[in-house]
Amino acid sequence: MTMDNDLAAKQAITEVIYHYCRALDRMDRELADTVWHPDGTADYGFFQGTGAEFLDWVWTQHELVLGHTHRISNVLIEVDGDRAGSEAYVVATLWGASQPGGMSPMFTQMVARGRYLDRWSCRDGVWAIDHRLFVEDLMLTSGLNGTPKPEPGKARARRDRSDPSYGVFDL
Repeated sequence: MTMDNDLAAKQAITEVIYHYCRALDRMDRELADTVWHPDGTADYGFFQGTGAEFLDWVWTQHELVLGHTHRISNVLIEVDGDRAGSEAYVVATLWGASQPGGMSPMFTQMVARGRYLDRWSCRDGVWAIDHRLFVEDLMLTSGLNGTPKPEPGKARARRDRSDPSYGVFDL
């Protein structure tokens, strides 16, 4: 494989990793379903199964919270023909309402830091995950005071395709 092919594969894989985060944060299941091959698997420690089964599970969990962001950094990819391996650092932040009537702050925030260790293959010109192992580095939960509402006049984030970001890609 030439260097140009390796670079194209690395870019395609990187975009799939980014699409995974976008799909979760915007609750875009159609996009999320493109991340794993149909027979791809996921091992998050607390969950082992197919990629589709993981998405079913995580969707119900994410619907319970007020919002979340997933951020990726330090993406390393090694390509060998139509196969690849990658490591990507992830910070996932989820926030939700505290129990009413309690002595706790208005909101709770959970921050999970870890790494996605993915095995990839390119099938019919499409790169997708064959297997993902999530390695947890740190898990924190804390209370917050504040409000999830933006200031008047600011664009409002949405957890669906009505989010303003989808309009940017309607070229």
